[in-house]
Amino acid sequence: MNKKNVLLLCGGGSSEHEISLRSVKYYEDCMAQMPGVNTIKIEIDKQGQWIDGNGKRYLLDGKRFLRAFEQDGDPGIKIDVAIPCIHGYPGETGDLQSYFEMIKLPYFGCNSETSKMCFNKITTKMWATALGVANTPYIFVSENNEASIKKVMEFQKLHGELVIKASNQGSSVGCYMVPAGQDIVKPLQDAFALSPFVLIEKRLRPRELEVSVYEYDGKLQVSYPGEIVTPTSTFYTYEEKYSSASESKTFIRAENVTPEHVKTITDYATKLYYGLKIRHLSRIDFFLDNGTIYLNEINTFPGSTSISMFPKMLEANGHSFKDYLEQKITEL
Repeated sequence: MNKKNVLLLCGGGSSEHEISLRSVKYYEDCMAQMPGVNTIKIEIDKQGQWIDGNGKRYLLDGKRFLRAFEQDGDPGIKIDVAIPCIHGYPGETGDLQSYFEMIKLPYFGCNSETSKMCFNKITTKMWATALGVANTPYIFVSENNEASIKKVMEFQKLHGELVIKASNQGSSVGCYMVPAGQDIVKPLQDAFALSPFVLIEKRLRPRELEVSVYEYDGKLQVSYPGEIVTPTSTFYTYEEKYSSASESKTFIRAENVTPEHVKTITDYATKLYYGLKIRHLSRIDFFLDNGTIYLNEINTFPGSTSISMFPKMLEANGHSFKDYLEQKITEL
C-alpha cells in the first residue's frame, strides 16, 4: 500500500506558538497509528524558518515538494496532504491555506477565506448577525483617535462594564476588562498595538459553553455542550486556558443546561458551520446569560493539548479522534 506523505506543520511564531507545539504531539500520536500515513513534521519557528527536529531548514515548492533549503539537488518529498496545526498566525488566519490553494495541495481544515473571516472577531460578529445568531451588544473602531474614544465612552455609558478586544488575535490575547467608569484610553491603545481593528463588547457574567463541530461519515456532528468554569467568574485569560497552575475547571458535558438551550446552541452552530463554509472541524463557543444564548467566538483550528476541549468533546460524542482524522486524510 502506498502511504500518503502528510506534512504536519506546527509553531508559526505567534503568541500561540508554544500551544501549537503541544497540540501537534496529539496529532503525531494519532497519525503514528495510521498504517497508510507517512508523517513529516515541520516547525515554523519564530523567525519564519521551516525546520525539522534537527534544525535543518526546508521549503515547500510550487510543485508540492518539500526540499532541504540549502542542499542542491535534493529530490525532496512529494507532499500529498498538509495539516496546518497552528493556532493564530499564519494558520488560523488563512495565510498558509492561501498558499496551499495556490499550489493545489489538499489540506485539512477550513479554507483560507473562512479562516480569515472567523479569526477576525468583528467579521465573525457581522456574519453571526446576518445568519440570525445572537451576539452580545458591541461596536468596533478602526482608528485610535478622539472620535473613536468618544464613541467607546458613549457605549460605556450605556452598558457599563466592557471588554475591549484586539480583533485579530486569538486565545484571549489582547483582551482587556474595563470596569464601569474606568478610563478606556489605555486598553484601547494596547488593543490597537496588536490589531488595526478593535472590538468593544458589553461585558457579561455568563456561563461559558462550547461545542465541537465536525464532519464524520459525511454528516455534520455537533457535540453536547461542554463548559468552562473560571474561578470567581474571572475572565478566561490565556494563562487560565493553558497554565498548569490554572484554577479553571472544564466539564466535557455541561450540567443543568435545558434541552431548549442545547437545541439553540446546536441550531446556531449548524447555521454558522454552513453559513461561513467551515470545513472539517471547529470549536464554537457560546455564552449563556440570563437565559439567552449568545455567540462568543469560532475557533477554526482548536487546540488539542492534554486539557483541550475539542478532542474530548468529540470523543464524548462517540467518535475516535484518530479515526476521525484518518478519515479526513483518506478523503483528501
